[in-house]
Amino acid sequence: MNWYDKLNEYFPVEEMKSRTHMETLLAEKEGIYGKDEGPDHVLMYAEFDDFLFVDYLYVSSESRGQGLGGKLIRKLKAKGKPVILEVEPVDYVDTDTSKRLKFYAREGFCHARRIGYSRRSLATGEKNDLEILYWSPDGAGEEAVEQAIFNGMRRTYEEIHTYKDADFYGVSYEPADAVFDFHRKQEQKEDLLEPFAV
Repeated sequence: MNWYDKLNEYFPVEEMKSRTHMETLLAEKEGIYGKDEGPDHVLMYAEFDDFLFVDYLYVSSESRGQGLGGKLIRKLKAKGKPVILEVEPVDYVDTDTSKRLKFYAREGFCHARRIGYSRRSLATGEKNDLEILYWSPDGAGEEAVEQAIFNGMRRTYEEIHTYKDADFYGVSYEPADAVFDFHRKQEQKEDLLEPFAV
């Protein structure tokens, strides 16, 4: 099974980019959009000057629990930049979501509680609420980094998620202003990772 089929089998349709979209990113955003692939994993990520974004992280079911995911995340952390990713809110029917959150909590990630992120899937037409997690190399708290994480997510959305979207899907995604909100501190969400903290 090739790298795209592995991702497509594991991730829900509303989260997947098309094969053409991803292959175009790899070809046209060389040096920014990258792939780390092995027999038991696929990691798709974007590296900018001041942060990294994890687009997809897949570890085969046979290899889970053996430290491979942590090794891949530590490889990104070693670059010394903040690492950002998006996750689904906890779904207690889908045990993978809580396992995923437990993994990222163990890896030292924080929940960007002031960022609202809701985008429409071009595949299903439905709005999907997603949460942003981040790891900061200097251990800076949320006050210091959440505005930078917000700016990084908007940049990722505009340069990666919606890159040539009309060409690939026949329609465009919503503009970033319609997808992201930066809440005041008193409006921030409950910490998604707190129940999984070690």
